[in-house]
Amino acid sequence: MKIASWNINSVRFRMDIVQQFLREEAPDILCLQETKVIDGDFPHGPLRALGYKHIVVHGQRMHHGVAIISRVPLIEDDRLDWQANGEARHVGVRLPGGVRLENVYVPAGGDIPDRDANPKFGQKLDFLERMTRWSEGLADTPAILTGDFNVAPLECDVWSHKQLLGVVSHTPIEVEALDRLQRANDWVDLGRQFIPAPARCFTWWSYRAKDWAASDRGRRLDHMWASRDVAARASAHRVCEPCRGWLKPSDHVPIVTEFDF
Repeated sequence: MKIASWNINSVRFRMDIVQQFLREEAPDILCLQETKVIDGDFPHGPLRALGYKHIVVHGQRMHHGVAIISRVPLIEDDRLDWQANGEARHVGVRLPGGVRLENVYVPAGGDIPDRDANPKFGQKLDFLERMTRWSEGLADTPAILTGDFNVAPLECDVWSHKQLLGVVSHTPIEVEALDRLQRANDWVDLGRQFIPAPARCFTWWSYRAKDWAASDRGRRLDHMWASRDVAARASAHRVCEPCRGWLKPSDHVPIVTEFDF
């Protein structure tokens, strides 16, 4: 089973490249973040035409939003409010065989890494803390946790550790929060299992760069984690970097993991 995750930054605006990715990569399941559409306006038709007939959405107008589209049956499980304000940032399903698949869009956290000066940063830290408490309760549940975590945890996960230490997404307090989340369920970071540090492994490049590839100021913000039992069945993982150069691209690229289920 091939599972992909992609912050698409508006699914309707970028439906052409979603379809291109599905045709070329043919994942069994695609988890989308930042869909920016209410449930009733989600573009089911073009996806079903490509064989993705099982679609679970949790949308919000103009902001946030997550979805799971699949060629295999899904049992809808939950939509957790880790933001504690009703924002559509999580959807979870159960796959054939019982594995849980949790798709999450962690808040970016604003520009200032200070809870008092920037409430959005505090909301991000609280979001990660609620995820940590949830992870502690999973016990022996086989699970995959994927999505845009908006944190680049390792020094080699950013183009310049020194220059980004004070930049939201790579600050020590965020890295520590993500580390607590990982330890809460002994999650395996499949990205770094298959692309060991310090190898280059970016999934996001800012729109601000005139030439994203030439400047290559990337960050690894998108992740695929699995519980130990599920991670043992992972056979491959890769980052689909060429998608960043497609027409009307997202600033994120898809990540894809293959499992021997």
